[in-house]
Amino acid sequence: MRRGIRGATATALVAGLALAATACGGGDGGSGADSGGELSGTVTFWDTSNDAEKATYRKLAEGFQQEHPKVHVKYVNVPFGDANAKFKNAAGGNSGAPDVMRTEVAWVADFANLGYLAPLDGTPALDKADDYLPQAVGSTKFKGKTYAAPQVIDTLGLFYNKKLLKDAGVEVPKTFDELAKSAKKIKSKTGATALYLRGDDPYWFLPYLYGEGGDLVNARDKVVEIDDGAGVKAFKTIKSLVDSKAAVTDATDGQENQLKALKDGTVAMAVDGPWDIEGARAGKAFKDKENLGVAPVPAGSTAQGSPQGGWNLSVYAGSKNLRASYAFVKYMSSAKVQQQTTEKLSLLPTRKSVYDVPAVKDNEMVRFFKPAVDGAVQRPWIAEGNSLFEPVKVQMNKVLTGSATPEQAAKAAGDAYRKLLKDYK
Repeated sequence: MRRGIRGATATALVAGLALAATACGGGDGGSGADSGGELSGTVTFWDTSNDAEKATYRKLAEGFQQEHPKVHVKYVNVPFGDANAKFKNAAGGNSGAPDVMRTEVAWVADFANLGYLAPLDGTPALDKADDYLPQAVGSTKFKGKTYAAPQVIDTLGLFYNKKLLKDAGVEVPKTFDELAKSAKKIKSKTGATALYLRGDDPYWFLPYLYGEGGDLVNARDKVVEIDDGAGVKAFKTIKSLVDSKAAVTDATDGQENQLKALKDGTVAMAVDGPWDIEGARAGKAFKDKENLGVAPVPAGSTAQGSPQGGWNLSVYAGSKNLRASYAFVKYMSSAKVQQQTTEKLSLLPTRKSVYDVPAVKDNEMVRFFKPAVDGAVQRPWIAEGNSLFEPVKVQMNKVLTGSATPEQAAKAAGDAYRKLLKDYK
């Protein structure tokens, strides 16, 4: 998923997926932190994967218990939409935080800045660090220290229904302008809307912004960029696609609604990531799995780009079982486990060596998404990075509902950024 504030907005913490059924919290049940000897005690793992992924991650966690039988892994699946706030509440209150968390890339700097994460430099958690993709490492660093191990890397692509496009007699669009021009033909020939546009999540706004040559901020020079001409054009593009009926959108529940529309064949295309491959293929439109195509995100008027996303593994600074927690991170980010993750879920590894494994190299989705990841746009890995999305989310809704013009939306987002980032121009 990440992915900005990508993901489900499920409301409850889903705990006790069978490795344990008790409440989570900070490695209770034994420290296991002696200087040597066999690992023991409890490691609480908060997994933020989605419904299509969580069974695989649970099984992988069970594999660690098999290797270390005296360690009790307490697996907890936490809905993505709840995880950030739940972790901050638990860590800030010094009660109930997990030992290890599957952390969205934009959260690492924020959590580290608050003092909630343990530095991993010099620990077993960072095993064979030179094997990580360079672009996967960026989000793990904050103020010269490493606070996470890269687990999964991703970006966005254009998912499309091959049959619908063929029946409509249109090519896979290379630009959003081409997509808009083909929409009426798709509708008249197939009855499907051309595109599902995620209007509820600003992570999905980024391809439109990058497509106009823009960005949220320039972190190096400390300059706000969302309110320049590129930002205005990006808001105009999403408004035009919806107003012309080339796209359908929702202000809420976009993750579920987009996936359902794609699976049911009521839309021909959707901008999505590798985390939804298995979910999409479970739908009636893709009973023939080969019917799902993936192409680069369409370009805007001046460029083409999609954001780098992914997931890291972080250790809670207050863990009572650091030694076992470091070992768990080492295991879950290992080449062996990353290979298994790709084979089961088609998610992209963060380790270079895994791409040499035939089963990974030959994976259809890896073949597309790896080049896309190589060209993905790095986001600003600053403590406020995740907070940059909320002003855009608010303004997307206003633009799509007609309560603000693209010019007003871009200006309002820029004003919000300057309040958040006091030293930015």
